[in-house]
Amino acid sequence: MFTGLVEGMATVVERCAGQAGEQLWVDLGPFAKGLQLGDSVCTSGVCLSVAAQRENLVRYDVSPETLDKSTLGGLGVGSKVNVERSLRLGDRLGGHFLSGHVDGLGTLLATEQQGDFAVYRFATPPSFWPFLVAKGSVGIDGVSLTVAEMLPNFEFSVALIPETLSRTTLGQLQPGDAVNLEGDLLGKYVLRYLQLHQTNPESLAETLSALEK
Repeated sequence: MFTGLVEGMATVVERCAGQAGEQLWVDLGPFAKGLQLGDSVCTSGVCLSVAAQRENLVRYDVSPETLDKSTLGGLGVGSKVNVERSLRLGDRLGGHFLSGHVDGLGTLLATEQQGDFAVYRFATPPSFWPFLVAKGSVGIDGVSLTVAEMLPNFEFSVALIPETLSRTTLGQLQPGDAVNLEGDLLGKYVLRYLQLHQTNPESLAETLSALEK
């Protein structure tokens, strides 16, 4: 489990073919401290497990599914990635709950500078659209952000503060770049529950009434 508060950026130093999928070596720098084999690290919005470690370098074994459904398949040596180590019991939750499971790929359409701040406009797949709500939370490349505005044609915008622009890879994005999207975890469960009760609205009403008591 993660919060979407990125600790910093790391650098891809090597990628090579594995028995299935690929092996990705990343220089985590100071963020490698305290990691153990099997620990989870949110890497540009994707939850990956540490498979090997050499000082500050960690290796991830990335499955074909992850390479296909996320931006990790397009990374090269020298690429920057956002990193966040997993949430520990008792840590402050300053962002929102992120699982590191990518729900879809979005595309940056345009950016608008507003002094030191910036507004980014993204396109989403239609399948991701139900996960969004105005002023709700969204994960973009592992960064917890607030949906500023819902727009036509499955588009939405977010406002980025200077700290986010400098600390994460979002400040390096260009129009046309793909990003990993993750919907709000609680919202996804609510949506799933509603979908299961579409054919039986009486059951949903009974459940909601019971919760109010």
